[in-house]
Amino acid sequence: MSLPSTPRPLPQPSPPHEWRRGEFAISTDPARLDLAAIHGYLTRSYWAEGIPLETVRRSIEHSIPFGLYHGARQIGFARWITDHATFAYLGDVYVFEEYCGQGLGKWLMEVAVAHPDVQGQRRWVLLTRDAHTLYARHGFEPLAAPQRYMERRWTDVYRTASKEPPSR
Repeated sequence: MSLPSTPRPLPQPSPPHEWRRGEFAISTDPARLDLAAIHGYLTRSYWAEGIPLETVRRSIEHSIPFGLYHGARQIGFARWITDHATFAYLGDVYVFEEYCGQGLGKWLMEVAVAHPDVQGQRRWVLLTRDAHTLYARHGFEPLAAPQRYMERRWTDVYRTASKEPPSR
C-alpha cells in the first residue's frame, strides 16, 4: 500500500469550546488554565505526587485540556492525550474536594467524552484507583483482554533526580 503522492493537510484540533451550567463553566481554552492550581492538585494526588511544574505544563501543551471553573476560579481539570485518530487516554481528572457532591465531576466527564476531537476513535482508556463508578457511567469498563496490555512504569519518577530510569 502506498501513500498518496500529494498528502492531504492534517486536520487541525478544534478551537476552544466552552460549556456553562449556572455559575460554573468548562473550557478547553489553554490560555484560561490556572497552571499553579493544576500543579498544586496534581503534586499531592496519588497518581502524580511530586510532579514538577514544568512536566505539568508540557503535559497540558500536548493534550486537550478541560478546565472546570466556578466564576474565575479553576476548581477542576481533565485532559485527553490523543493522536486525534485512533486512541485517547483520559487523565488527571479531578474536582476540588469542597465542590464534590454537586455533580460537577459527572458534568466534566459528560463534556470530555462528547468532545469532537475524540469521537470515532477505536479505543479510549484511563486509569483509576477509586472512581470506577463515575467512569462506568460514561461507558468505561474493565479491560476486555488485560493479558494483551503491557506497561513500563516508574512509580517514583518525580522523586528521582537522576536522568537514569528510576527503579520500578
